[in-house]
Amino acid sequence: MKLLPVTVALLALFLVASYQDLAVAADGAAAVPDSVCDGKCKNRCSQKVAGRCMGLCKMCCGRCAGCVPSGPFASKDECPCYRDMKSHKSGRPKCP
Repeated sequence: MKLLPVTVALLALFLVASYQDLAVAADGAAAVPDSVCDGKCKNRCSQKVAGRCMGLCKMCCGRCAGCVPSGPFASKDECPCYRDMKSHKSGRPKCP
């Protein structure tokens, strides 16, 4: 009878771990290293005021699996995720 609580505890632990794996997989791509977004966003924001542009660009880059348009005036169509991200308040484009 002492095995029953141990078995239930192990089963519960297994189910929780499996659920977390599924939740991470459902989020999409793996995390992008900061160095990847730093370089891409420096290029994207090279013709703009760096502070605000860099912050928004890095946020968008992280959410879009490292996709950032290739230059300061490049079309956002290169990265649909980056292009389609909108501000929830105004509905305007969120990514520079």
